[in-house]
Order: sequence, then structure tokens, then C-alpha cells
Amino acid sequence: MSEKRRDSKNRILLSGESQRTDGRYAYKYTDTTGKPQFVYAWKLVPTDKTPAGKRDDICLREKEKAIRKDLDDGIDTVGKKMTVCQLYAKQIRHRGNVRHNTKAGRKRLMKLLEQDRLGSRSIDSVKLSDAKEWALRMAEKGIAYTTISNDKRSLKAAFYTAIQDDCIRKNPFDFKLNTVIEDTTQPKEALTPEQEKELLTFAQGDKVYRKYYDELVILLGTGIRISELCGMTESDLDFEGRKINVDHQLLYSAETGYYIETPKTESGNRQIPMSESVYEAMRNILKNRKGASSVTVDGYRGFLFTGKNGKPKNATSYDSVFRGLVRKYNKCHAQALPKVTTPHTLRHTFCTKLANAGMNPKALQYLMGHANITMTMDYYAHATFESAKAEMDRVAA
Repeated sequence: MSEKRRDSKNRILLSGESQRTDGRYAYKYTDTTGKPQFVYAWKLVPTDKTPAGKRDDICLREKEKAIRKDLDDGIDTVGKKMTVCQLYAKQIRHRGNVRHNTKAGRKRLMKLLEQDRLGSRSIDSVKLSDAKEWALRMAEKGIAYTTISNDKRSLKAAFYTAIQDDCIRKNPFDFKLNTVIEDTTQPKEALTPEQEKELLTFAQGDKVYRKYYDELVILLGTGIRISELCGMTESDLDFEGRKINVDHQLLYSAETGYYIETPKTESGNRQIPMSESVYEAMRNILKNRKGASSVTVDGYRGFLFTGKNGKPKNATSYDSVFRGLVRKYNKCHAQALPKVTTPHTLRHTFCTKLANAGMNPKALQYLMGHANITMTMDYYAHATFESAKAEMDRVAA
């Protein structure tokens, strides 16, 4: 019978254990892929003392116990040691066919992770409290609640993949964000019918903003996204059939310049009827423009809405216009516009107005280009007492 291996203190070493000449203990095991792996510790058991000048750590036997549990559960003992940054990089590499904005968002989140201590942590060491602390640090940086929420969702998806790959057991990002930080997101408010009328009257009579009057009419009368308005060309207009074809949007990035994106889903491709006011506004746009835009973007040309330089307007251009318009409007009106009034507010107003008027939800979903009817139904929750009473009267009649 072979003699049992012993350490420097004459203690019997178990199968896979050994002690190196420098006194450090080692444990050799085979991972789930069949490859040999090693873990090390300066202590064999918890009661041992860590040698002077060495980093304190759990003992070898405790590490062995954790490894055996991982192996029994099928956990990848190597994969669980990848860092959060490595996990996120792996996640986005496997989902590479995404839009420009998504790529930019991923790049921003990766940079945040690299700058934060969470990014270098091994994924098996990240606990629920660590994920919550991360959210608090992001809020302290001044990052918007919505952005933190989106980033949390991305990290939750990455950790879920790690669970599926048997690298970890629990998802530390499985918590409600509003239980950790305050949701400071400003609620979307639609314009009231009175505000809508007053805004159009004000813009039409103002020396500075009258040139945007037709665009306001179109946004309020179609509910299209501002990027869809920016991408509109003359070929998208059917005056005989009085309809607008919507199948693309024009976007702008400081890095790449202008680019075209098609709708994320088939629901985004739609035709919107022109009301009389929208029809007239479109006619005015064509009549008053100084000439067709010569700019070509991804095969599209003849953009209807251009700036003084002849280049197509973009969402940032309109955000600036709206800030000035709202500021000037509020100075001379007792009832101010909603605190957050942007081009999207007009889309929100269009949908809310039609929902309150009782339009069939599926028809409204089509006009808005919503992929999910739930998104459309949310607008029916904006009903007022007056709209609710009118609907009760109609049903009771």
C-alpha cells in the first residue's frame, strides 16, 4: 500500500491536493470540458494562518468544496471566472446584426463598465447587492433613469446567458430598478385640444416660428416620428390618393453623418391618410421650398425638409427649434405647455386624440406603426373625465 502524501505539517493530503515548495497548496481537478484545472491557497484548512506578506484568502478545502458543488451542478468552473466586461463582450458578439443606435449604445455601456469596478469583477462574484450598488453609482454620475434601466436590462440579459451556459446559478440583475433609485422620468403628456389649437395659432403668427407652421400641422395630423418626417421625400407623397408612404427614417450621427434606417418591424411600413390640413401643409412645403435637395443618403434623395445649407434637417435640429418655440410660447400664455414638449409630444398628442375619440385600436396601431397592440392600448389609459363621460353617453344612447 502506497504511503499517503503529507504537507509540511505532516497532515495527510486528499486526492488532488499537493503542496508546492514555497508552501502554497494546490488542488487539481478536471472541469466540465475535460481539461485539467488548478486552484491555489496559502491555507489548507480555515484554522491555518496566512503567511506574512501574503494576501488573505479562503483555504484550499473551502475552494475544493465549492468546486465539487459546481461540478455536481454542471457549473462551468472556468466560465464563471470571466469578468463582467468579458461576459458583455461575448453577449454582444453573439448578437451582432443590430442597428447603428444599438451599436452606439453598446459601445457607451462597455465604456461605463470598463471605468467602473463592476466591469473587472468575475461574474460568479457579483451579488444582488453589487448590482444595486452599480445602479446607485450610475445615478450618482448623473445618468438618466431611463438609460440606467436600459443598461440594467442589457446586463440582465447577459447574466441570463451565463446562467444558460452553466457559468452561474443566479442573476444579480433580477430586481426592480425603482426600488433602488428614484424614477425621475418625466411622464409623457399630450397637448390638450386647446393647447394644440393655441400652439398652431401662435406659430402661424410668430415672425420667427411661422416657417415651421406646416411642419407642426403635419406632425400633429399624422403622428409620424420626427425621423420619419426628416426622411420624407417627394416620392413618398401621393396627392391623388391623399396618402403618405412611410417606410424609412433619416437619422444623423456625428461619427458617420446621415444614414437611412428601415422600420424595425413590418408594422413600421404604413400609409397614412392626409387630412385636409395635412394636404394643404404638404402643398405649401412643396410650393415654398427653394428647390429639391441634391443630397443623397443611402440611395434616397429629394428630401422635403432641409435647412439653409440645403442639407436635410435631423431630430437634433427640431429639438432645438422646439426648445425655443416652447420657451417663447410659455412667456405669453397663462397655461404653459407640458414641461417636456418635443416633436414626440405631437406624435403622442395625435395618438391620444384618436384614442379618446374612440378609434378602433387596431386601426390606430396601424397608423402609429406599433408592433405591439399593448403600446397602442396605453394611450387609451390617458382618457379624461370628459372623454370617459362622452363615451358613456354614447354607449348609453
